[in-house]
Amino acid sequence: QVQLVESGGGLVQAGGSLRLSCAASGRTFSRYAMAWFRQAPGKEREFVAAITGSGGSTQHADSVKGRFTISRDNAKNTVYLQMDNLKPEDTAVYYCAEHDRANLLIPRMNAYNYWGQGTQVTSSS
Repeated sequence: QVQLVESGGGLVQAGGSLRLSCAASGRTFSRYAMAWFRQAPGKEREFVAAITGSGGSTQHADSVKGRFTISRDNAKNTVYLQMDNLKPEDTAVYYCAEHDRANLLIPRMNAYNYWGQGTQVTSSS
């Protein structure tokens, strides 16, 4: 049974930084691509970033490119989202998700079968 547990959210002033973590369990972590999505109040869930199973390839949404970085540590079964220069519009619940393939970077929710419970990130102006 796959379980994903996010942590690291919180309240930060605009321009600040946070690092989110997502600990995975239940199957061989390095075999599967991972992603981060976010959902702001009243809005649909949107893609933030994705990373292949080996960590060799990544993809970031245009809205976060140059500010956010996805990475993973397969020895720790953990994927990270480093968020720098946070803006008020980054305020959302952030979710990690696990794909069923290793080498696909897919920015669509319906491609992911496993989700964490989410962690709140609030960037105040």
